[in-house]
Amino acid sequence: MEIKKILWPTDLSKTAAEAQQYVSFLSQVLQAEIHLIYVAEDLSRFEHYWGTGPDPKHTRELQEHEMAAAKKRLEDLCREHLSGCPMYHIHILMGEPAQENLKAIETIGVGLVIMATRGLKDIFPFGSVAERVIKNSPVPVLTVNPKTRRPV
Repeated sequence: MEIKKILWPTDLSKTAAEAQQYVSFLSQVLQAEIHLIYVAEDLSRFEHYWGTGPDPKHTRELQEHEMAAAKKRLEDLCREHLSGCPMYHIHILMGEPAQENLKAIETIGVGLVIMATRGLKDIFPFGSVAERVIKNSPVPVLTVNPKTRRPV
């Protein structure tokens, strides 16, 4: 099996960052491209929680701000920690994280996914996004169990 592209889904949390050393190492060993993916939740999905909801303009501005901030953080991460990797690409998407990660596996054509078992919420030992990606991925998924964990 030849792996030329690795997908690293991240929500930019401390727990997600623990996968970085595996991503760096395997990309160098395999001479594989790294595709970092950040998925911003589509806030318009939650409009029904707010009744009439906030002004759509404010929701859009908040989403744009989040995506711009994520882009900068991912660029910094690549510059500081992935400079030894053969090649990396940044993908910033909006939607439901597990669905977007699974779509990216297909559209990018990755051969391996490397991700932490839990992310930003860090509530349960195994997060819902990781679980859905593992159960539905057409390619192998290497999971990293972060050391920092809150008790359940």
